[in-house]
This record gives sequence, C-alpha cells and structure tokens, in this order.
Amino acid sequence: MIIGLSFHTFTIVHVAISLIAIVSGLVVVIGMLGAHRLPLWTWLFLVTTILTSVTGFMFPIHGFTPGLGTGAVSIAVLAVAGFALYLKHLTGAWRSTYVTAAVLALYLNVLVLIVQSFQKISLLHALSPTQSEPPFLMAQVGTLVAFVAIGIAAVSRFHPGPAGA
Repeated sequence: MIIGLSFHTFTIVHVAISLIAIVSGLVVVIGMLGAHRLPLWTWLFLVTTILTSVTGFMFPIHGFTPGLGTGAVSIAVLAVAGFALYLKHLTGAWRSTYVTAAVLALYLNVLVLIVQSFQKISLLHALSPTQSEPPFLMAQVGTLVAFVAIGIAAVSRFHPGPAGA
C-alpha cells in the first residue's frame, strides 16, 4: 500500500499524472513557439510534473536509481521554472531561463516515458531487452536532438506580451 492505495492503483495514478504532465507540457511548448503564455496549461504542466516526481519517490525502491536521480533533477529544474515565471515574471534573462527549464522538465518526463516503455511494452522490450541496443539508443538520441532543437526555437520565439495582455 502506498498512501492508502494498492501498489497497482498507485502505479496507475502515477502513470496518469505523468501522461497529463507530458500532454500539458507539449501544449505549453507549442504555445511558447507561438509566443503564447497559456497560463492554465502552464500551471497544469508544472503541477503535474512536480506530482510525477513526488509520486515517483513514493515507490518502494531500495537504493539510488537513475529514475530517482531524474526526479530530483526535475524538481530542481521545476523550481527554477516556477521562480522565473511566478516570481521574476519572465523579465530579462528569466524568460529564457524559464523556457529552458520548462523544456528540460518536459524532456525529462519524455525520457522516463521512453525508458519505461522499453521496459514495460513487450514489443519495445524485445527490440532492446538491456536498453543498450540501437533501437533504444536511437530513441534516446533522437529525443534529445528534437528537444534541443525545440528548446532553441522556443527560446528565440517566446516573447509574450505582458501577463494578462
């Protein structure tokens, strides 16, 4: 039992939160590419991404794992994004800091999605049972390259007007 839920139910809740975080993050990044703030989507993305990491820490894991490291980095990145957005209001260099942090947080969620997909989906697991085979590596490198390109584009295009405009 984890917070009163069976392991299975808790896992489903964690995965649902993670998928909401990824979808809302994609909406936010697409908005950035069009210089749109999308405050409700942004709030949903930030909150569900934090919840993804927090619930990830609640699983009965013994010892340090790459997933726990990713969750810790994600929380730190989200703290920077929230600070830049809500306290610094995207002024000056905080705009690009926010964009970079938000895109990085989304990338980390997608990275975990890829790892989990190769572990849990039998077709993908058969292609890369040890996660060191070319299909897994190509998925990881392709995702990284795509997010770097998206991040660069978002930093250059996200120049929204004043909040509430």
